[in-house]
Amino acid sequence: MTESTTVNTQVSGGNDVAATASTAYNAALEVIASVEPRVAEATRDELADQRSSLKLIASENYASPAVLLTMGTWFSDKYAEGTVGHRFYAGCQNVDTVEALAAEHARELFGAEYAYAQPHSGIDANLVAFWSILAHRVESPALERFGAKNVNELSEEDWETLRHELGNQRMLGMSLDAGGHLTHGFRPNISGKMFHQRSYGTDPETGLLDYDRVAAAAREFKPLVLIAGYSAYPRRVNFAKMREIADEVGATLMVDMAHFAGLVAGKVFTGEENPVPYAHVVTTTTHKSLRGPRGGLVLATEEYAPSVDRGCPMVLGGPLSHVMAAKAVALAEARQPAFATYAQNIADNAQSLAEGFLQRDARLVTGGTDNHLVLLDVSGFGLTGRQAESALLDAGVVTNRNSVPADPNGAWYTSGIRFGTPALTTRGFGRDEFDRVAELVVDVLSNTTPNLTKDGRTSKASYTLADGVVERTKAASAELLDKHPLYPGLELT
Repeated sequence: MTESTTVNTQVSGGNDVAATASTAYNAALEVIASVEPRVAEATRDELADQRSSLKLIASENYASPAVLLTMGTWFSDKYAEGTVGHRFYAGCQNVDTVEALAAEHARELFGAEYAYAQPHSGIDANLVAFWSILAHRVESPALERFGAKNVNELSEEDWETLRHELGNQRMLGMSLDAGGHLTHGFRPNISGKMFHQRSYGTDPETGLLDYDRVAAAAREFKPLVLIAGYSAYPRRVNFAKMREIADEVGATLMVDMAHFAGLVAGKVFTGEENPVPYAHVVTTTTHKSLRGPRGGLVLATEEYAPSVDRGCPMVLGGPLSHVMAAKAVALAEARQPAFATYAQNIADNAQSLAEGFLQRDARLVTGGTDNHLVLLDVSGFGLTGRQAESALLDAGVVTNRNSVPADPNGAWYTSGIRFGTPALTTRGFGRDEFDRVAELVVDVLSNTTPNLTKDGRTSKASYTLADGVVERTKAASAELLDKHPLYPGLELT
């Protein structure tokens, strides 16, 4: 059995498990169809679509049947505000069990002092982190200063003073066009409304992080929160250096590892490239490269644990108990030896994809990758990111458009396409297949031509694909996908 087959078997569960999963899903769809057949049909169609397309979105993956089935249980019916052993509702003993398991697996997997499994998403995890830092760094000292045990004991005047202090703190994070995320302080997101925010970028020539520039920005701005992490930066980060910068200016180092958590869990990122030993607070999603259910986690040092533990009701509503149960299952899977093989394959395959593009004269931001994603500048094909994304989708290649540094087309049309290797690696794709994927992508983009607008200008949205390119791409994709079926042995009737 090859390494790629071993990884795919972990998701499919093997023949016996696949047969059992087939029975479970067919029965579930039959029950759903008895109430709303259109939902059952859309569910069947979604599996068919995912099986027949090249999924290259860096933030998507395929969860195992065990993870997926865990979400469809009566844990969904339970309210459980509070924390393990300290709920605001009765009858939460079983929720306590699964939440405690999820936190235990997260602590052991990442080597964290504390883990909080309640966030519903990555944004929620970041909100919990932000308010936990504010509570620890701003609220607690203010309460001590005012001689109060909690905010309810504050006078109206002191409360207004504290509210002003909470709402006027500073955050420094990676700029959106350099690869940062909306939740790192950008105005359209609530984080940009909570904090006085500034951004650090990358070197304009290389596209790489310049730690001296980050340090200079931090010294000048003096943020309360320094955020490291990314959603579209194709390189690794030295978190020891980021912690040095944070310590120098008295900032809390928060790392958003939503995209690369699987590479940390699988020990591809170690030493100074592993954020957990260096950050005060770490957030992540549980899907993406971690290959679990859609949700979030917060990891923290013991110093910040009491504040993070107040995530519900401070920021969150009732935790999604069925998703926390699925997180426990996914994190248990990630602690198995096969997951480390999978994580290394993700990084190796990203290298192969990048090399495949470069050999075909495509332009990559930073000139390559050393994580799970590749950022292709499509301006060399005369296209916008929106045109490239749509043309590739027409040909059965699922990607997403993305800004590149100093993007002339802005955040909507963009000039880039972001590719990720976690999903197809789950299916068992290897380095040769990813080189072939690069070849297919370049073929599609080379045969896509922007249309002209009515006034004769080059359109940023519409395009024309050359005859035959869709058909040959889909045929070649089908040949690749047939060798690595999604959920092999799982059959819907």
